Amino acid sequence: MVQDDSNLLDPLNAFYAEAGLPLPVAGRLDGKTVPEPYKSLLVHQNDMTPTLESFYNQKIHLRVLKAHFDGEVYSRQVVLVLDADEKPVAFGAIRIHLEHLPLKARELILEEKRPLGAILYNQGVDHASRPNAFFQVGSDAFINSVLGLKSSNLLYGRRNILSNSSQRILAEIIEILPPSQSLSSMEKSQDQR
Repeated sequence: MVQDDSNLLDPLNAFYAEAGLPLPVAGRLDGKTVPEPYKSLLVHQNDMTPTLESFYNQKIHLRVLKAHFDGEVYSRQVVLVLDADEKPVAFGAIRIHLEHLPLKARELILEEKRPLGAILYNQGVDHASRPNAFFQVGSDAFINSVLGLKSSNLLYGRRNILSNSSQRILAEIIEILPPSQSLSSMEKSQDQR
């Protein structure tokens, strides 16, 4: 792990501070050094929702853990789960700048059912995904509970920025994937279909 960087997990750090929890230790990585299968799931310019839906070959929905507003900024801490069995496939936090989104997209976001990437795609909102950091992080008791893990694990994730065609920031996102054993067992069950 490389040098600790406490801003690396922004906007997740705000939720940890609010809960009075110490932020898990995270270290920044070069995208080239992220191991597989995480590398193919994280190191790209695509939205996470369609990437995970393609990998798992099923739709994903949102489980909102906490949410709050600050003017036109809507932040939420979430788990992405598979529609079929509610298996968690990502954990993170997102800060959404609602003022830069069309009204219908805003309404769907506030329904808290579908991930942002799916909403942007379905509503035809032109945007670009620009990951600006990759990291590894030790899972703590909270992450273990939301991802259904029994012990501490080394996890991988990214910090991503979504911008519209005018370069206005639509969202700042932390995306953390479950351990590779979970991903491997999912791949095996897909192969048996």
